[in-house]
Amino acid sequence: MQVDERRQAYVQTRFAGWIRKVYADATGNFIGKGQPLFTIYSPDLVSTEHEYLLAKKNSESLQQSKVSGVASGAASLFSAAKERLLQWEVSPVEIEKLDQGGKAITDLTVSSPVSGYITQKNALPNMYVQPETMLYTISDLSDVWVLAQVFQSDAGKIKPGDPAEVSVDAYPGRVFNGRVDYILPQLDINTRTLPVRLVFANPGLKLRPGMYVNVRAKLPMGRQLVVPASAAFHSGTKNLLFVYSGEGSIEPREVELGPQVGDELVITKGIKAQEQIVTSANFLIDSEAQLQAAAGAFIPPPPGAGQAASMNAPAKQQAIVELTTDPDPPHKGSNIVRVKLTGQDGQPIRADVTVTFFMAAMPAMGMASMKTVINASDKGGGRYEGKGDLGSGGSWQVTVRAQQNGQTIANKQLTLNATGGM
Repeated sequence: MQVDERRQAYVQTRFAGWIRKVYADATGNFIGKGQPLFTIYSPDLVSTEHEYLLAKKNSESLQQSKVSGVASGAASLFSAAKERLLQWEVSPVEIEKLDQGGKAITDLTVSSPVSGYITQKNALPNMYVQPETMLYTISDLSDVWVLAQVFQSDAGKIKPGDPAEVSVDAYPGRVFNGRVDYILPQLDINTRTLPVRLVFANPGLKLRPGMYVNVRAKLPMGRQLVVPASAAFHSGTKNLLFVYSGEGSIEPREVELGPQVGDELVITKGIKAQEQIVTSANFLIDSEAQLQAAAGAFIPPPPGAGQAASMNAPAKQQAIVELTTDPDPPHKGSNIVRVKLTGQDGQPIRADVTVTFFMAAMPAMGMASMKTVINASDKGGGRYEGKGDLGSGGSWQVTVRAQQNGQTIANKQLTLNATGGM
């Protein structure tokens, strides 16, 4: 969130001089239009004031002159002297004081041109200033700008004038209404997002420049079929949903995706309404199995195969797995993983330990799936340690596998959220 640049005013002088007294002496203070900011002494300005007073006196004394051109010449000099003061932005109030007092004003008062908050202040007593010196920045915060980042795939759906909402952590449950003001012409080459400027009214100064806000734009998209975003698996070449086919079986089905709306994905082809699908909340597939399915090598098990497999599977794992990361939580870039492997009796176990990080592809963001496999070395006492790089922040599916003589004795799956950008 930032200041509306069209509601900012900058205070400078058009002549050199020395600041005498500063009235607006603190950044952040509110000041009204016409209130004094500071006084300044300028030898050039004082000389011009003397010229103005002399021209005014001559104009008045020669006004009744019968000599051709004398009265009009004196009036012309007086008008030129006054115009010079106005060009130096001496206010009409100060000129009126000059007329009434009849003598030059050494300490000229400079007033605020607008009402607003002082967001920048450089004026100090006894400071010498030039015309290029920026003394104050005064911002009207009755409206503020919000810069939102829109994915490239959504750029064509937004246009100026569309309604928008923001929410702020500082005011839970409160929504501020605004509109799309302008779509900037160039994408951010690092994030592949398009900056969009929104304008929001700011009654009571609730929205403050520098705040981070949550933006939501409401765009009409008609009636379409949607599924939870967590239900889709993106292989980089295919988009899959796992559909319940009855009798305890599921099958992968290739679908075509539309835009993502909040936590849901639009499905344009491949599935019908009312079909039952599997979501990641209750279904987790090992990363290798996901890649096989994406490549077309996954074959749905025959009816009853799941029951037979469950009968032949061991009752429980032979080892207990504990996973920690350094840093905690992990972040984009280099990370250290530590695994503690113990038996049911609490004794340490020696095994071959691998830790696999997997993140599904996100076509809407132009990202392929990512996978990092870390072989943890034995540090003794059932403790294992390895190092690997994560290519992105976000949610990673993590599989910790321990094997002895080619047999899996532990297989733990969990989800970790890594910090850092995409």
